[in-house]
Amino acid sequence: MNPPSTTKIDTNKLYKITFGLAIFTIAYNIIEGIVSIYIGLHDESFTLFGFGVDSFIEAISGLGIAHMVIRIWREPNACRDNYERTALRITGVAFYSLTVGLVVTGIYNFYIGHKPESTFWGVIISIISIVVMLALIYWKRRMGKALNSDAILADAECTKVCVNMSIVLLAASAIYELVKIPYIDAIGTLALAYFSFREGRECFEKVKYNNHCGCKSD
Repeated sequence: MNPPSTTKIDTNKLYKITFGLAIFTIAYNIIEGIVSIYIGLHDESFTLFGFGVDSFIEAISGLGIAHMVIRIWREPNACRDNYERTALRITGVAFYSLTVGLVVTGIYNFYIGHKPESTFWGVIISIISIVVMLALIYWKRRMGKALNSDAILADAECTKVCVNMSIVLLAASAIYELVKIPYIDAIGTLALAYFSFREGRECFEKVKYNNHCGCKSD
């Protein structure tokens, strides 16, 4: 029996790392979602609460990504299967539902002039999220280039949306914490709704693609 080639061993190692990144992303988003929702409700910060709900949806999306990694690990040229398409549709519907909830909440809170009790933890959570997501983008790009995988590279591009949402949370939380500008939490909620809508739309766009994420880089 001939020993496995060094190239095959290296490729398997790279796929194991990529799969580990997908599992880490799921676990991180679940923890982030629990913490954000709990503190968001406690401090009446609806931007943080919406961010937490988004984290849970990202965890669901992560299940599809983990499955994608296994698929291309086994067969790099295999097309997107029914499991991934179903996961994308479920995730897309969840993002659209979140968009409606955020818009209604944001408009209502803007109308009544709601002010959160504190947004301190929104600042902390958003900074941690930005650091973690940027690290994930770096490693996903590194693995994608090493494996010459457009699908993994595209997934790295999709992760940029998480960074954008974290920046929205950071801006809304920091501005309110520093200068207590009225309505800033409501505005932050509406900004999250925009990105949630984009993610929902992109989920349904991905269904049309066989291998690639289908995300836009802008």
